[in-house]
Amino acid sequence: MQIRELDLKELYIAYDVVKHLIKELSYQEFEDLIYDMRYMNYKMFGVFEKDKLVTYAGVAVQTTLKDKRHLVVFDIFTCRDYKDRDYTKMMRDYLSDYAKTCMCKKVLYL
Repeated sequence: MQIRELDLKELYIAYDVVKHLIKELSYQEFEDLIYDMRYMNYKMFGVFEKDKLVTYAGVAVQTTLKDKRHLVVFDIFTCRDYKDRDYTKMMRDYLSDYAKTCMCKKVLYL
C-alpha cells in the first residue's frame, strides 16, 4: 500500500475511481474541472494497492478569517471493492499529517 500525490498525467487513473461515484461526470468534464481548480492549488492524492488506485482525495490549503490556515478536503472516494479495508481512514490520517506539514490549524471536509 502506498499513498502519494497524483500528477496531471494520472487523470485517467483518478477518473477510474471517481466515475463510479459520480456517474454523470464525463472524463472531459472531470479533466476540465481539475484544470479549473488549479488556481487554488488543488492537489490530488491517492492510496494505491499494488498498482491500482483505490482511494482518491482532492484537497487545497486555504486561509479564511474564521478558520485561519486550513486544509479543505473537497473530494474523497474509495472504490466499492475496497470499502471494507479502511482505506478512507488511512487517507484521512495521511491528510491530517499533510495538513500539519502545511502548517494548517485544521482539516475541513466538505
